[in-house]
Amino acid sequence: MNIIIAILILGFIIIVHELGHFLLAKKNGVTVTEFSVGMGPRIASFVKNGTRYSLKLLPFGGSCMMLGEDETIEDEGAFNKKGVWARFSILFAGAFFNFLLALFLSLIVLGTDGVDLPDIIRFEKDSPAEKAGLAAGDRITEVDGSTIHFSRELIYHFYFNPLTEKPVEVKYLRGGKKYIATITPNQISRYLLGCSYTPNDNEPAKLQEVGVDYPLEQAGIAVGDIIVGIDGTKIDTGRQLSEYLDANPLSGEPVSITYVHEGEERTVDILPKLYTSGYQLGWNYNYSTQKVSPLNVIKYSFYELKFNIVSTIQSIGFLISGKVGMNEIAGPVGIVNMVGDAVDQSQKYGIRTTLLTLAEFTILISANLGVVNLLPIPALDGGRLVFVLIEAIRRKPVPKEKEAIVHLVGMAALMLLMVFVLFNDIKNIFG
Repeated sequence: MNIIIAILILGFIIIVHELGHFLLAKKNGVTVTEFSVGMGPRIASFVKNGTRYSLKLLPFGGSCMMLGEDETIEDEGAFNKKGVWARFSILFAGAFFNFLLALFLSLIVLGTDGVDLPDIIRFEKDSPAEKAGLAAGDRITEVDGSTIHFSRELIYHFYFNPLTEKPVEVKYLRGGKKYIATITPNQISRYLLGCSYTPNDNEPAKLQEVGVDYPLEQAGIAVGDIIVGIDGTKIDTGRQLSEYLDANPLSGEPVSITYVHEGEERTVDILPKLYTSGYQLGWNYNYSTQKVSPLNVIKYSFYELKFNIVSTIQSIGFLISGKVGMNEIAGPVGIVNMVGDAVDQSQKYGIRTTLLTLAEFTILISANLGVVNLLPIPALDGGRLVFVLIEAIRRKPVPKEKEAIVHLVGMAALMLLMVFVLFNDIKNIFG
């Protein structure tokens, strides 16, 4: 079922993309030879006004084939006979329609679920942010010149711009007034046991990861073991363990851990260790959503679109610069797997949450597809747009045969990349 849902989402996004090309082609008098929904062999079709409308066997994707798109044809309805800006609008329309889809779904998601406003909710003791004068309830609006509208934007900002010892300029709202603070991050020093678990209400504190050479691993505790007690306090769920550690922060004092290993309950005294890594501002900000007025839903929907476009561009920049490895790229198989995970995690909260999760995923993929298609890469819409712009500047088109060679080379490179991505998806899933 998850595979079918993923295929339908990807197919719908691609159809919307092709619909953009189709409508702008028709608007500019270009003959669309075929507009198809699906891929592969036709199972039904009809012809109207020179265009064949087809339904194809495989339920994903679609296509918009135009007369004279890749060759010179002497026909008034040929793509190559239209003016520079008509062709530009047709090529740009696919990505533009993906952005419109992302915007439309953002209106639905934010109108239904609300907005994760970047409000500070608490501070760590003696934190840099608190010392700089910020208080609970302040709303972050800007960090080092980057505008912030969502809590997620703070997460992404510090991912793409990791904190160092350098001061950070933060703008925020308090009582409707604007303030500026300069915060000097401090280095993170924490006592740790070295494990990860899911802090759920309905699941035991089962260890999903145990760090090598961390205190738990040195004490013989392994992945899959379940923590059922700490310092004499019974622990039934991951949430209880999380709340206990929040209320009783680890220090240099030993803690007594009771855990279950292969059905056997054991207790061991563990001495947490102090680890220093990275920098922090020491604030905690809101992750939950809250309802906003209809006008603000519209405003924040545009911000949502901008956020997805900008984060995609930043991710591509990280990939080009080598800060993100090629192994982190996901293709169709990886996307199917992510959709499956999203459905599995959300369906226990009901159909409403599942549908909103799928809508959020569609926003992300649609915005991603729009950005990627506008990259100046041969064979993509962006690559074709480059040739149209060159023609606009030099007042004459690049010879079709030369353009065709460039696009052919680009297509071959894209196919090699897709093979790599497909292999990488499979390796990440089954590796």
